[in-house]
Amino acid sequence: MSEAIYPPESVYNCIPKEPDEIKKPPRYVSKYRPAVILEHKLTKDAKKTMGPQKLELPSPDKYLKKHSKQPQPPQKSEDVHKTCTSTMRKPPVTAQNNNPLMGIQTKRDFLQTTVMVPKKPKASCVNTKKGHKQLLENSGLVPKYIMKKDYGEVPEYLRQRNEAERKAKEEHEHFVKEQKVMKELSVEEQLATLEGLKKKWDELHHEYQGLPLLTDTLSKKDHKIRLEEKMSQLEKDISFFERFKTIYIPDN
Repeated sequence: MSEAIYPPESVYNCIPKEPDEIKKPPRYVSKYRPAVILEHKLTKDAKKTMGPQKLELPSPDKYLKKHSKQPQPPQKSEDVHKTCTSTMRKPPVTAQNNNPLMGIQTKRDFLQTTVMVPKKPKASCVNTKKGHKQLLENSGLVPKYIMKKDYGEVPEYLRQRNEAERKAKEEHEHFVKEQKVMKELSVEEQLATLEGLKKKWDELHHEYQGLPLLTDTLSKKDHKIRLEEKMSQLEKDISFFERFKTIYIPDN
């Protein structure tokens, strides 16, 4: 135990040892360093001067004159004052009996205002006290729909649909008559059956409302479930009778 902590004495231990030299890794140098230095010199050394910057001194002849900073009109060219030397003749004057065409509506052109018929303004109505206008055609005050030829007639697609429904009903009635096993309920029988179903549902609902709040036994739970099933079945039958106008039952 002691030998592990304190090594045995030796003569070689008395020889002084040289301290270990710590070698540092080379310093990191970016590969973009030359480009950065060059760019820095281009932007900085271009304005480097020795002493005050040398500027061109103003000449005494170039002094600020009066009205020199005011805007000046453009200079006229020399060609404006030259006389026209063209040999082309102008068109002859229109004869007195040559009347222009009348009654032609064209786009607005200031050169044709003499032969242009003025456009009629669109009909409009004022709907506010401030004078706001609205086109009369889109205001709903013009009876343009009742003037159509097919106004008040049933559309073609509705006629086709009604005809298809009528044919389907006739085919179904013909099929039922051929079978001779179904009987159509009359309106009175349907109403009587519907009233009986609703009365039965009221009785079950009254019995359901009288159940105790605590259903701690199995018989109470079964009785409640049976009442709910009967009521749901009656509701389906009532909705069935109210939905359809014609009902068939087996003729026994």
